[in-house]
Amino acid sequence: MTLDDLTVPLRALRLLAVDFPHLPAPDVDVSPVFPEWLRLSLHDTSCESLAAFEQWRTALRIAPEAVDSRTQSDGRTRVLKAEGQFAGAVIVLTAYADEPAADRASAGQAGGVR
Repeated sequence: MTLDDLTVPLRALRLLAVDFPHLPAPDVDVSPVFPEWLRLSLHDTSCESLAAFEQWRTALRIAPEAVDSRTQSDGRTRVLKAEGQFAGAVIVLTAYADEPAADRASAGQAGGVR
């Protein structure tokens, strides 16, 4: 595989930078393992990454019902994930944020199911 084989997600990234320069900067991942995918990840210890996720989801026109919400790290981290299409690439949008302690306590009382 060559760099040319990654033109689809790289083109999508270039277009995202032009079309949405005002949006929060995500971590970006392009890999020859999944040559059609562009992964955008938002990490924050506050819930700002979740707000940034919503901004990106709206800009990319990913339906709210396409969002998967879960927790990891024994309920300490909230994860939002959604996939969409942009400029021929599969966009995998993910956000990570610390779960507030009160939410962790109520999740434990409810059996941890979300």
